[in-house]
Amino acid sequence: MLPEDAAYDDGRRVWNGMIDKRPAAIVRPRSEPDVAAAILTARVNGLQIAVRGGGHNIAGASTVDGGMVIDLRLLNAVTVDADARRAIVGGGALLRELDSATAAVGLCTTAGMVSHTGVGGLTLGGGYGWLARMYGLACDNLVGVTVVTAAGEVVRATETENADLLWGLRGGGGNFGVATEFEFRLHRLPPVVSGGTSFFRYDDALPVIRNLLAAADGFPDRFLGIAAATLGRADHHLPAEFIGQPVAAIDWGYLGEYDEGRRVIEPVIAGHSPVLETPVSAGRSYRDLQTQSDENMHPGQRMYWKSSFISSLPDAGIEAFLTRGAGSESPVAGVEIVQLGGAISRVGEDDTAFSHRDARFDFLAVSGWEDPAEDDVRIEHVRRAWGAVAPFASQGSYVNNMGDEGNDRVRAAYGDAKYRRLQALKDRYDPDNVFHRNANIRPSAIAGPGGQERSAAIS
Repeated sequence: MLPEDAAYDDGRRVWNGMIDKRPAAIVRPRSEPDVAAAILTARVNGLQIAVRGGGHNIAGASTVDGGMVIDLRLLNAVTVDADARRAIVGGGALLRELDSATAAVGLCTTAGMVSHTGVGGLTLGGGYGWLARMYGLACDNLVGVTVVTAAGEVVRATETENADLLWGLRGGGGNFGVATEFEFRLHRLPPVVSGGTSFFRYDDALPVIRNLLAAADGFPDRFLGIAAATLGRADHHLPAEFIGQPVAAIDWGYLGEYDEGRRVIEPVIAGHSPVLETPVSAGRSYRDLQTQSDENMHPGQRMYWKSSFISSLPDAGIEAFLTRGAGSESPVAGVEIVQLGGAISRVGEDDTAFSHRDARFDFLAVSGWEDPAEDDVRIEHVRRAWGAVAPFASQGSYVNNMGDEGNDRVRAAYGDAKYRRLQALKDRYDPDNVFHRNANIRPSAIAGPGGQERSAAIS
């Protein structure tokens, strides 16, 4: 698709409505040779390359002004071998396509929490979701990847073939080529899932969040807890006096019956008088759980967020979380703390590129809105909300939540030793930094300031 084509404007749209870029060309390959041809054509013509799977990157890494977008959406087939418990997934598949195919035979693998997210981007950056504490990250269940490199070569990475590349693809992002096919390990699908939300007055929330953070290590792997602070909305179904007012919430999901999950969360909230309790997913299917956030994160909405891993928060950190997330100082940003641990933490720190396995929570400050006139105030409030809690963070960052935050943040996401190992892979598979629209691992030859903007044309 070229700018003059009728389908161009639709084809260039990505999930975040703030991103409005105009590529020189959008290419939709149907095979690895097509991908290779696109890469080499872009390089010969001096065009930057962006790779689109689901188009969900918060900073718009899946598109580029004046360059070429390699849009993988036609490579979206999902094939399931129920006997072997394996799924072969195209690089352009969405989570809902993966979930639909695996659930049909009573199986599943870890995916994110919004079904229109791309499988590829989520997995390459790590990939946590409702199943991660029980079955590990998406990248932990990745047993093979087919990649087209910057030189147009098709490479297969498994635990026995190019195992070092598979190591890097398990959390190292899209730095090493275009991933056209993924092979996942599958698990038994929970026959029923459940969950709930308890809302609390803003002034009453600190001890409840303290309880959640303290109790989290004792939760079973099939349980996931989330603390949130935001402004009450009509779709929360709160009493009228809480609409537009700061509130806090404890959300939870359980891979099992509601009464079992409720017994896990009860000690956290007991004695703290929630203003509303809602069993949001009692007795529902996993696929229902996977789609419950789709509308709140709908395509075209303007979005901005920042995040950090944390181990714990003292009361001063919880106060900052509440004040900046839902208090009068920040009327447009929400914050949340998502539980990690479980099976995620039982994978060795050096076994994959994904780092900070000991992180207990992911902290996010996030805002979504429709009016472009609100961009500046929304972004500033998110930055302030994140900045208020960041001094209490003791970990790095989840690369899938990173925007264009600079090389220091990328290094911190992996740590120096892993970054050097990833850089060695980058030197081998992409020494010219063709694939730099990501949490970029700069090759050693161009790792100085501005290296990631260098032209990657073939001379």
